[in-house]
Amino acid sequence: MQEYANRQELIDEIKKCAMMFIGEFNSIDNTDRDLMLEGVERTPSQMIAYQLGWMNLLLSWEREEQAGKVVVTPAPEYKWNNLGGLYKSFYNEYSKFSLGELINKFNDTAEKIIVLIEGYSDEELFQAGGRKWSSSMPSNWPIWKWIHINTVAPFKTFRAKVRKWKKLRAN
Repeated sequence: MQEYANRQELIDEIKKCAMMFIGEFNSIDNTDRDLMLEGVERTPSQMIAYQLGWMNLLLSWEREEQAGKVVVTPAPEYKWNNLGGLYKSFYNEYSKFSLGELINKFNDTAEKIIVLIEGYSDEELFQAGGRKWSSSMPSNWPIWKWIHINTVAPFKTFRAKVRKWKKLRAN
């Protein structure tokens, strides 16, 4: 897993990868937003919904902990061994939005993740146990790893999926 020397490095990588990922959608027509193509397991709108879902879960975990609530990860109705159901909930939640609206929501949510990172101390961000929600799972990762696997890593992976989708669509 990629590591970061400091918070700015993490922020810069998120910004770069988010821009590259979401930029892939600029050439996709809204009428194709729900087009499933063989060889790509998600539609363009589902790819963005997936990213929005995970980023918003991160934000909700923090919000709930700050409110003194017990955070249930990944979400109250879902277990780590039932992520398919969680993904479907993301797709349903964002299904009513146009591609342009999804892009705007993605950009706004990515910015909220940056603000979240800026609000952590270095100790909270880079040492295990920075938040109860980050140490409640067996992995006991520091917060930065949770942020990385729910932003940078899927932004890169899904960018390749978007490009494959566009290539298949062009044929």
